Amino acid sequence: MNESALRRVESGQAKSLTQLPFTLDGGLARLGAIGLIVLATDNTIEHEFRRMLAIDGVAFYETRIRNAAEINPTTLAEMEKGMAAAAGLIMPGVHLDVVAYGCTSGTVVIGEEKVFARIREARPDVACTTPITGAIAGLKALGASRVALLTPYIEEVNQMLRRFIETRGIAVPVMGSFNHENDLEVARISEASIKEAVRRLVAAERIDAVFVSCTSLRVAAIAEDLEREVGVPVTSSNHAMAWHCLRLAGYKEPVPGFGSLFKI
Repeated sequence: MNESALRRVESGQAKSLTQLPFTLDGGLARLGAIGLIVLATDNTIEHEFRRMLAIDGVAFYETRIRNAAEINPTTLAEMEKGMAAAAGLIMPGVHLDVVAYGCTSGTVVIGEEKVFARIREARPDVACTTPITGAIAGLKALGASRVALLTPYIEEVNQMLRRFIETRGIAVPVMGSFNHENDLEVARISEASIKEAVRRLVAAERIDAVFVSCTSLRVAAIAEDLEREVGVPVTSSNHAMAWHCLRLAGYKEPVPGFGSLFKI
């Protein structure tokens, strides 16, 4: 038997080395611990967060919240009931720097303050964000006062979202929608379709930035190339919320590969 082995047999008895010395370091989340509440129907957000938060020392931990695949004000409002319970399932007893609720339209329908209050029932005093919270913070950080808005939503939700953005001091002179209610199918809207829609919006009106709303739409991987093409910053629900999570957690370094916002 190798002399360096930790376990050897002597006189027929196995030795056990117990109470070995060890030290503790900051762990996987030494630079930021982020909790994420993901919709039950969401196909996209975790995939995009893994790309954008692939940072040594930053970790995110997620849970799911029940929701209906049909996106309308009634179904969106229903999520408030399960929010505190969902937040309480994320790493119980472990410190989190931020908890994010991953639904843009749901936040608009329920209200930011109610979303934050439900999260803080389980996580008192934690920093909170949502896709629209991150988007407003990101657009203001970019200095954008006129924004093109792209969504997949039905008209009733579109107008609620537009009002939400404009009451926060950012004009929406042009918007477009895929006008589709099924969240499971929204996740399959192609990147090519999103690019073409953004091109049309930018060509239609003078704007400072583009915001693509909905955590199901796939934008993070194309944001940097697309903004180089159209000449203005491009962000989205997942893109802006991931950036905001990092900044709220205290991580201030630029993250290459994701466009203008991640350089701020």
